[in-house]
Amino acid sequence: MFPGATTDREAASHVVVGAPLDATTTFQPGARFGPDRVRRFAETYDDYDRRTDSRFSALGVHDAGDVRPWDDVPAYLDHLAAELRSVVYDGAVPLLLGGEHTVTYAGVDAVEPDTLVVVDAHLDLREAYDGNPWNHACVTRRCLDDLGVDRAVIVGARTGSEAEWDRAAEADVEVVAPEDARKWLDALDGDAFADESVYCSVDIDGLDPGYAPGTGTMEPFGLEPREVRDLVRAVAPAADGFDVVEVNDRDDGQAAAVAGKLLREFVYAHGAARDGESGE
Repeated sequence: MFPGATTDREAASHVVVGAPLDATTTFQPGARFGPDRVRRFAETYDDYDRRTDSRFSALGVHDAGDVRPWDDVPAYLDHLAAELRSVVYDGAVPLLLGGEHTVTYAGVDAVEPDTLVVVDAHLDLREAYDGNPWNHACVTRRCLDDLGVDRAVIVGARTGSEAEWDRAAEADVEVVAPEDARKWLDALDGDAFADESVYCSVDIDGLDPGYAPGTGTMEPFGLEPREVRDLVRAVAPAADGFDVVEVNDRDDGQAAAVAGKLLREFVYAHGAARDGESGE
């Protein structure tokens, strides 16, 4: 169980779901261990958050456990989307723990957002990778082309194929390079996503590998942890779904520790915005 996720399912405002898919990893496998590893390295975090004056355990979080994968990736994603859709139908926000980045497709399918905000080192805009359109290098492309997302904002991207950069130049994609991330964040205001439904996905490799080495495809010159934290805080009030993905077991817990903290930051920020709207 994710620490502090003690609310009963029926009363939950946020539901953690693990998706340990590790089927198409192209370099270092191990994302199947991500959900449990994130839960483990979140055990030491204090329940109380001074910034929002709230307790994680009081924000209505339930951990529904893992949806175990199998070899047929499209079928698994359909099943996972159905599980997440049940969370949405109950008026709660799904919090997905990957697993490889492909699982974001299921989260987006369930939430049906207008905008996908992604932290990622890679564009993930390939039509297919080694002939496989369900490879984790294709997930943002699948969300745009197959699920009807209006636009994708990819923050931290610093590598991609020539065809991906061509796709990124189209009107429905915005790419924010790591060196521009702080300026982009500072320019956001409280109404940045006010009229949109948003899904927020954090691929842990968006961070510089010096901070999160436990991931499948490390890419140097990435984001600082505080930049990603501030992005999550900024997007959370408008977000109807969140995930953190691509954590594996190939470090001493750095990547999992950051991932668990980002999930908590999302809940604190989302809960504060919700309570503000309700006048609590």
